[in-house]
Amino acid sequence: MDDYSTETRRRPRWPEDLHAIHGLLGVCHLLVEAPGVVILDTGFLGHGFLIRRRLKRLGFGPRDIRAILLTHGHLDHTTNLASLKAWSGAPVYAHAAEQAHVDGTYPYRGAARWCGRLEALGRAVFSYRSTPIDVTFFDGDELPFWGGLRIVHLPGHTDGHCGFYSAKRELLFTGDLFAHVFFRTHLPPSFLNSEPRQIRASLVKAKSLAARWIVPNHYDESDAILQRRRFEYLCGHELRLDERKVV
Repeated sequence: MDDYSTETRRRPRWPEDLHAIHGLLGVCHLLVEAPGVVILDTGFLGHGFLIRRRLKRLGFGPRDIRAILLTHGHLDHTTNLASLKAWSGAPVYAHAAEQAHVDGTYPYRGAARWCGRLEALGRAVFSYRSTPIDVTFFDGDELPFWGGLRIVHLPGHTDGHCGFYSAKRELLFTGDLFAHVFFRTHLPPSFLNSEPRQIRASLVKAKSLAARWIVPNHYDESDAILQRRRFEYLCGHELRLDERKVV
């Protein structure tokens, strides 16, 4: 049935057990389940306070945090990682390739050197503390959270950039594979992508899952059907451009 139908418009367009924490430079998410909560990315300046406040309103404390998951290790996703891990004692899960990003030791090349310079400045200004990844995962691994989350390796933005797919909800968290900011759906700026040649394959891979709902990390409205439509439109546009370049 088409998403624009009357019946579909009456349905929820966002899972009730998914909470978006909007803040400076992006969105973090809380995945609520019976045993507790999973934090998906820890955000940038101010996100730590917002995450704790939302948890308190939901009736959860630090010991209810089951895990902290990272889509990747850029500063706008890890600024609060050390403090939230110390506060909750929860293990950090991420792709093994992201430890260098979390540590600030990744050897950026080409245009992406600007990303490294900006992150180095941010770490100095905000007294950033590195944090070890406790549990590493790889493409296809299944995590026992939120009814089961499959790791979907989507390299390009970083080497170990990953999405998380919930088959139970037909929902894909796409991290920074794409964004919708300033009223426009687009790929991350080129200077933020460590492995730009891999982005096309990651778009195709994410699209092939045919998720009913899609949730990125940089967006305006908490509407997972709207985000899916935006992603599909972007894929069509970007993949057509690639085909023209090949021709």
